Amino acid sequence: MGDKPTIAISHLGCEKNRIDTEHMLGLLVEAGYGVDSNEELADYVIVNTCSFIEAAREESVRCLVELAEANKKIVIAGCMAQHFQEQLLEELPEAVAVVGTGEYNKIVNVIQRVEEGERVKLVSAQPTYIADETTPRYRTTTTGVAYLRVSEGCDYGCAFCIIPHLRGKQRSRTIESIVAEAEQLASEGVQEIILISQITTNYGKDIYGKPKLAELLRALGKVDVPWIRMHYAYPTGLTPDVIAAIQETPNVLPYLDLPLQHSHPEVLRAMNRPWQGRVNDAITFALKDALPLSVLRTTFIVGFPGETDEHFEHLLQFVQRHEFDHVGVFTFSLEEGTPAYNLPNQLPQFIMDERRDALMALQQPISLKKNHQEIGKVVDVLIEQENPETGKLIGRSTRFAPEVDGQVYIDEDNSHQSQSVGKSRLGTIVPVAIQDADAYDLYGQIVNN
Repeated sequence: MGDKPTIAISHLGCEKNRIDTEHMLGLLVEAGYGVDSNEELADYVIVNTCSFIEAAREESVRCLVELAEANKKIVIAGCMAQHFQEQLLEELPEAVAVVGTGEYNKIVNVIQRVEEGERVKLVSAQPTYIADETTPRYRTTTTGVAYLRVSEGCDYGCAFCIIPHLRGKQRSRTIESIVAEAEQLASEGVQEIILISQITTNYGKDIYGKPKLAELLRALGKVDVPWIRMHYAYPTGLTPDVIAAIQETPNVLPYLDLPLQHSHPEVLRAMNRPWQGRVNDAITFALKDALPLSVLRTTFIVGFPGETDEHFEHLLQFVQRHEFDHVGVFTFSLEEGTPAYNLPNQLPQFIMDERRDALMALQQPISLKKNHQEIGKVVDVLIEQENPETGKLIGRSTRFAPEVDGQVYIDEDNSHQSQSVGKSRLGTIVPVAIQDADAYDLYGQIVNN
């Protein structure tokens, strides 16, 4: 037996995929493999791919081709492996293995088999696996923040979405398992835990017979961690009980990411989200009423097949009326294997682009106004980075989720402080007086007691 090979992981895609990456790293480290962040030095590169929309696949393919050209031994994991296993093996002779989204926990065995000369194909048609708090994990996020997956997969069949096909049916972890992992993360100094799944408001339905998000939030309220943030809250799942749990649980942030996708009932029906058209307005108003300090983020798809000027106008008015804090806009992506693939009245890309730009232009001044309301306040900021050149710190307030929202840039007067103070603040929450804002970010100074 010679030395074990070294392995690098190239990560693409969403934070659900990031957790899979972190578990693969943890399992490999536990099994004694050298894990190298430098792909050039590694014997194997595991590429954890994304296959959600065309642009994501193109990025994944680019990454694979670059590694192949560099003669790397490639293990293809993640959603694209799940989606296109045969084609990938055919077109990339450098691929020594494909590993589906439900099999990443067997990564050590995969590498062993590849070392013995086998070309491994490990993809189950209907993924059922979900890691829990006992599965080794090596976190790749900044020290202060960690993702915590509460469930995997999705039972909905939205017409534009391929996720159920890529990730399987919903499967939830128990409340006990999630709390145990949260306590573990808190003991490692994590300040912010972000709960993720495909649809967090449906958490627990599969194992408890009904959604248990409210109970989960109350249980997590007993964990000693300052911030708990929830991602992907479907409006219909924000029941009075869930809203009450958010109100009553101090460490659960009133930050809601509502993946609304559209406002017009006809478009929503075509998207196979018929229930939503009836509730969009009422629920958005009710949330603001119940949670006056809430920060609302949402995402929309423009250019869904059959979307008319009138439908789009309805969406513009909806966005104007509700003044969301953060809005993400995507142009419709035609996905083979989804019901929307065969719909008539597909729109040309230039119209989709125009609509996206118009919606973003409408949202700009709203985001600016919301950020301007922070000026003059002292807010808690989780420090995440230090600019190596200037020593200036960058962090996020509770208004901002990582990667998708803005940041807080901190202007410290460093003349009377040693540089090491900045370093020691990484991964901690500090009070910052906000002095300025633009449409995306806030600017302020640390308040020294």
